[in-house]
Amino acid sequence: MTSTLDVTARRADTTARAAGAVRPVRIEASGTSSDAVVADIGRLYDGREWEAHATDHPFAYRYSAVGDGDVTLRRSQIGGLIRGAIPRSPDYVVQWITSGQGVPDVTQDRVPLQLDVPMLFPTCREFVFEYEDYDQRLVHMSRRLVHEVADEMFHTGQVTDLGIDHLRTLEPTAITQWRSSLALLSRELRTGGVDTLLWHTLTRGTAAAFLRMYPPTVTALPPAVLLPRRARLRAAVEYVHEHVAEPMSVSDIADAAGLSVRATQEAFQRHLDQTPMTYLLRTHLERVRRDLLQADASGTSVQTIARRWGFAHLGRFSAAYRSEFGEYPRATLRS
Repeated sequence: MTSTLDVTARRADTTARAAGAVRPVRIEASGTSSDAVVADIGRLYDGREWEAHATDHPFAYRYSAVGDGDVTLRRSQIGGLIRGAIPRSPDYVVQWITSGQGVPDVTQDRVPLQLDVPMLFPTCREFVFEYEDYDQRLVHMSRRLVHEVADEMFHTGQVTDLGIDHLRTLEPTAITQWRSSLALLSRELRTGGVDTLLWHTLTRGTAAAFLRMYPPTVTALPPAVLLPRRARLRAAVEYVHEHVAEPMSVSDIADAAGLSVRATQEAFQRHLDQTPMTYLLRTHLERVRRDLLQADASGTSVQTIARRWGFAHLGRFSAAYRSEFGEYPRATLRS
């Protein structure tokens, strides 16, 4: 039984990157030991309870990754079966298989992969995968990069969760654009590497192509806050979105924007035609709607999701929801 693992992540200074220092990444791992694949690849994903074994032929594996701290292009090949848990990840990971079979999440989604069809890993939570005799391609993108591009494209603001539906049906044109962006990225890796301005431009293009496949569902920032002279109001609104799952007062919002409570209330009323707490309420309703649309109607309830977002009185919540979206929450859950 043999195995090899080579991991390189060197830091290089370059003036070609607006972000400053680049951190190239190169990973190579291969072998014929089922124990070694768990040790080699499992630790790359902070894996838990991984197991692997041969099928009807000798076990073998090969794993490679190349790119930088924002985007890496990867390939995983295993002759055998492998299964394990992957915790919440700092990356968005799009993957597809060109041969074999696999289920990215056997405990919750249980949706098998189709050959050559991209699927996003549910990296916002822990999941358990199971693959057998497969050749898999993966693209890892940092949340920092994706969220920065999402703000430029959709005005999402500073949020920790874009509300992406990892099981959404992908538009064929979006898949074509995604593949084209990866082809350009691969060519630059071969010819210029990751220390070039073109690489930096192409990684942002790849993030944009990803967001066309998987658009955010979080509420876009109101156009009224995007003007440069309203930077403090934008800071207040971004604070609401970034901390929407936490207890919040007008004073908290004002402090984040560097304004007094009265100035914050006046700014919201003048430019958004609502109070800060009404804006917070409507943001909570948007999060409820997102969760209802993504939930399995047989495995959850409206009340559970409503309580998650701070709504204790189901009747008043349902009335507010219908007023906002034109339908009752139970109808959204069944859709």
